[in-house]
Amino acid sequence: MLMHPVLKLIAQRLALGLLLLFAASVLIFAGTSILPGDVAQSILGQSATPEALANMRRELGLNDPALTRYFAWLGGVLQGDLGTALTNGRDIAESLGGRLKNTLFLAFWAAAISVPLAIFLGLLAVRYKDRWPDKLISAVTLTTISIPEFMIGYVLIYWIAIKWRLFPSVAIINDSMSLGEKLNAIAIPVMVLTLVVLAHMMRMTRAAILNVMQSAYIETAELKGLGMLKIIRKHAFPNAIAPIVNVVMLNLAYLVVGVVVVEVVFAYPGMGQYLVDHVSKRDVPVVQACGLIFAAVYIGLNLVADIVSILANPRLRHPK
Repeated sequence: MLMHPVLKLIAQRLALGLLLLFAASVLIFAGTSILPGDVAQSILGQSATPEALANMRRELGLNDPALTRYFAWLGGVLQGDLGTALTNGRDIAESLGGRLKNTLFLAFWAAAISVPLAIFLGLLAVRYKDRWPDKLISAVTLTTISIPEFMIGYVLIYWIAIKWRLFPSVAIINDSMSLGEKLNAIAIPVMVLTLVVLAHMMRMTRAAILNVMQSAYIETAELKGLGMLKIIRKHAFPNAIAPIVNVVMLNLAYLVVGVVVVEVVFAYPGMGQYLVDHVSKRDVPVVQACGLIFAAVYIGLNLVADIVSILANPRLRHPK
């Protein structure tokens, strides 16, 4: 029995995703292995004796061949063991658990605001194409996409936290806080992330719908006397789903992977802050674990985008 074309394509995408994740793990391990300097020296300090350095290298397995160390690390990851932090001896998986939850919490609320708003503004820009609403939306979004996120963060801190005292400038959350208190704490970081990803999603939504609007069936709908809003809602938007989903997923991946700068600016206890803290201490196992998780999230969300694009294509859903 032949496999359905859709299932075959999905299976191919999943296999490609696993292959990409394996390649990412190789690059992450190789990249951290070829960093200049000595890991043992950075842990023990400049005053360490040669004997202490030799013992530390043996403990860390640095004397083993790179291939042996890579497969030992990969084997541990497959069993759920991300290793131990060199700086404090704590289990990395335990330390990352709460921080990953915090990063996903921040990304979720940023996405919950930015995705519907971007699609709405994209539809509005198409409805009033080349008129003042379209030009105003484009001008504002182009301005926000041109400014680095840390700059937007500092501007919002100055006005919203210091001048108007609406929300706190430092986004510190913990498990004892209620949902309302957490949302109050992350209000400004969510605004920054929303402004950063909104422009790209809105402009791609606008471009995708305008591309569909040039199709022959849209002209037929216009000749039938259908209103512009109805044409966009019933005919243009459903056929522009695939490119819109792709750009939304790409920006969702950015919200998880690219929050490092925002987390550092607002001292938010997420994965980005954790990664920066341990990069400065040259804690290689932590850097490798964070890199692999970020790669898995990025590849996973792109896989979802690919699968949704496949399912949104009627020619693949209903083969002849």
